[in-house]
Amino acid sequence: MTNSWVNQAIEKIEADFQRSADTHLIKLDTPNLLGINIYLKDESTHPTGSLKHRLARSLFLYALCNGWIKEGTTVIESSSGSTAVSEAYFARLLGLPFIAVMPSTTAKKKIQQIEFYGGQCHFVDHSSKIYAESERLAQQLDGHYMDQFTYAERATDWRGNNNIANSIFDQMEKEQFPIPTWIVMSPGTGGTSATIGRYIRYQRLNTKLCVVDPENSVFYDFFHSGDQNISCCNGSKIEGIGRPRAEPSFIAGVVDEMRKIPDPASIATINWLEKIIGRKTGASTGTNLYGALQLASEMAAKGETGSIVTLICDSGERYLDTYYNSEWIEQNIGDLTPYQEALEHFSSTSVLNCPNSN
Repeated sequence: MTNSWVNQAIEKIEADFQRSADTHLIKLDTPNLLGINIYLKDESTHPTGSLKHRLARSLFLYALCNGWIKEGTTVIESSSGSTAVSEAYFARLLGLPFIAVMPSTTAKKKIQQIEFYGGQCHFVDHSSKIYAESERLAQQLDGHYMDQFTYAERATDWRGNNNIANSIFDQMEKEQFPIPTWIVMSPGTGGTSATIGRYIRYQRLNTKLCVVDPENSVFYDFFHSGDQNISCCNGSKIEGIGRPRAEPSFIAGVVDEMRKIPDPASIATINWLEKIIGRKTGASTGTNLYGALQLASEMAAKGETGSIVTLICDSGERYLDTYYNSEWIEQNIGDLTPYQEALEHFSSTSVLNCPNSN
């Protein structure tokens, strides 16, 4: 009976995948950036509105095939929001109870979406507490702690099978520079950067992976120091990326370069991007794109040509009360003006003068 339910659960997830289309690859309009093309893989168009839809699907299949989730199992996840939204979707698809353990500062829209899919939200006062609380709840309820921060890098088949890296390179085939010079990605779990980096190496491609880290996150320092025990006290202001510890799913060996992106730069960049594509995006997209613009500026200065690909991680509609709220920005991020001016200068010259950049 258990195997029958698991078989049906896998069939439901596979059928849901079959009904889904791939996400768009948007070419950014940058007329003054000659010989360098920038692309955005728009992951906000998934059914649950973010890149984490792919991860949630993979985590559920991984847990089902490992025998960790059975009929009636309560699924618990530690998350800053987007993964929990996507996992709540799949939990509802399978008729399973779902609890998201998240910081109390999580965007209200994400909380509403988790509850819309039938999930419950369990809050902690600091992002560093989500792990232990998730484990405690799983033991108390005899449930399964999904633990995206450990299993993200292994739940996805990085060799191909329509993963995000496979999709990017397929969509780039007919572009002017089909093999990107750079792919830029920010780390949350580290799973997506691991998938992309491994795929690049497995396919023997001449593409480099740049991982961009926000403030109040340890991935950048871990990459340079190798200290697995490194931690920070303050939580990242850029939801979905940045962590207070070096997560097990972050594989530093597949990363070619890391950069630290100031939070004001991330927010200024999503405002700049909205003027070009006419849509709001989340701040993690700003982190990604600012890193891509840095690389483009440096390539232009060297007379290089090529393409750069990065991601739109989710929609900005989730963050109207934070990243698109001037009062919140003033209290939590600070002055955006230096970065706004730098981005306007880049638009007209292809030169990005980065204040306080690493």
